[in-house]
Formats: sequence, structure tokens, C-alpha cells
Amino acid sequence: MVFDFTVSNYGNYAIIGLSGNLIEKSQALSLLEKADELAKENCNRWAIDLDKLIYMNSSGLNTLIQLLIKSRVGGGEAVLFNMNKKITELILITKLNTLFKIANNKEDALSILAV
Repeated sequence: MVFDFTVSNYGNYAIIGLSGNLIEKSQALSLLEKADELAKENCNRWAIDLDKLIYMNSSGLNTLIQLLIKSRVGGGEAVLFNMNKKITELILITKLNTLFKIANNKEDALSILAV
């Protein structure tokens, strides 16, 4: 399945939904460009919905880290939520759970961003 993303902008925060398989850096270029645009608009608090993300490899992990960096550079935060079992295991194995804030659902992610 091809990688795709959606962005719902709500002023100073956005919900970024990822779907498909994220396995090549080139697949995420438009996502990272959109993240730059959001940051320029002072929208740097992102809830990243991984519900429809089926699979990712190290390139996908790198993309998530780049999103986190882009949000934090602007004084924001990125919260991951709705992760499937494989993605959860990958985040735990790579210890990225120590870098990212992780929520179970959209409501929890938004409450973390509201702090």
C-alpha cells in the first residue's frame, strides 16, 4: 500500500494522519514540506495519528524523528497515537518511546498538547 498523509490544521495545533507503508525517505518529502509550512504558521503542536499506518521501517522512524524535531524547534510537541501492535513494538524496541509522548487515542493526544 502506498504511503499517504492528511493534515487537519486547527490554528496552533494540527492532527497529522499517516496511512499505508512508510518505507522510503522519498515517500515522506511532501509530509516534511507540509510540516515546515505548519511550523512557519506557528502551528507546531502535532497529534500524529498512526491508526492507518500499516508498516514502517527505519526510514519511517527517521521521518517521525524529523517531525518531532520540527515541532520542538518551534517550541511545540509531537504526540503519537493510535499505533497498531507492530508499530508499538517498533517504537519500544528502538526506545523512541523515551523521546515521543504517546497517547492511546485522539482525545488523550490533544489533552497532552493542551498543556
